[in-house]
Amino acid sequence: MLKKIILTFSALIILYLLVVLIYATWNDYQPDEKVIVTPNQRASANIIDKDTLDLLTWNIGYGGLGAESDFFYADGRIFLSGGMMIRPPASIVKKNTDGILQTIKNQAADIILLQEVDIASKRSYYFNQHEAIGKLFPSYESTFGDNLRTAYSPVPLLEPWRTYGYTHSGIATYGRYASTQTTRYQLPGKFGWPNRLFLLDRCALEHRFPVKNGKELIVYNIHNSAYDKDGRIKKLQTQYLKERWLAEYAAGNYVVVGGDWNQVPPFFDPNFFRPDAPQRANANIDPELMPENWRWIYDPTVPTVRDTREIYTKNQPFTKLIDFFLLSPNLQALQVKGIDLDFQYSDHQPVTIKIALK
Repeated sequence: MLKKIILTFSALIILYLLVVLIYATWNDYQPDEKVIVTPNQRASANIIDKDTLDLLTWNIGYGGLGAESDFFYADGRIFLSGGMMIRPPASIVKKNTDGILQTIKNQAADIILLQEVDIASKRSYYFNQHEAIGKLFPSYESTFGDNLRTAYSPVPLLEPWRTYGYTHSGIATYGRYASTQTTRYQLPGKFGWPNRLFLLDRCALEHRFPVKNGKELIVYNIHNSAYDKDGRIKKLQTQYLKERWLAEYAAGNYVVVGGDWNQVPPFFDPNFFRPDAPQRANANIDPELMPENWRWIYDPTVPTVRDTREIYTKNQPFTKLIDFFLLSPNLQALQVKGIDLDFQYSDHQPVTIKIALK
């Protein structure tokens, strides 16, 4: 009798796994490589008519990865959470989201580049973060690029009563000026099945802003791959984007790239903030990726990401710097500042920059 119960239970588990994997595969988001994006709201200003601009980049962690959170998938878990957080309580998400909204409002940058912004997801209690941020700046253009759309994410696979569930998330840009065109580029490189069913479809948003001198300011909002331990996918993605950046600069345009690179700037010590932490391979961007006259701009005094395998406590988790900017030679960085929020609202921290158009 016991043997029969065990066999029946095992068969049900296998059937459940097969059903959810088939369902996830059937509904897997498959975006085109190039998609023209329609703004959700329009800007009142049509042309950049000043010589300096303030930009902000921040991976807001969908309001679910503040200081109180650890995250099961950061430890590579698919089957069981192991007691780690799948999604935080609604009160924590509200606390994080309120803090994120207030921080962004206080900065009021000319161009705001955000990553991991939810439109409607179980993990953030279906609050439309993209819309809420847009309401802070009603005169700004607002655009969105999907990079995580799952009808049902069944992880952890063996905890069906509290799975990750439905997700609709992406990268969002808000600008004081109207773009002539915004394009979503699907970045190359995929993980093997079934892992790719649960991971982001990495993308970049390219924004074209007209400048009073007849040129264009090309702004890229990026969020590169995170879980490729050998760095192969990240290298494919940066090489793919590099060709576009160089072509725009060769055409006489200004190029600024900001976002979550999931790599450390060239030559910057990945363990600068935690010298005692284990060294990590493929942590730095290849210093030969871009010509020498392109500039990597970051604040070396403030870490921008923490390790979400642990709840945050001061000086405990591994921290590093992976959120920053890249500028073409015809742009000058006047100021860059990492905003130290002690990781209260997200596992990343915002970075601001003031640039001058030469």
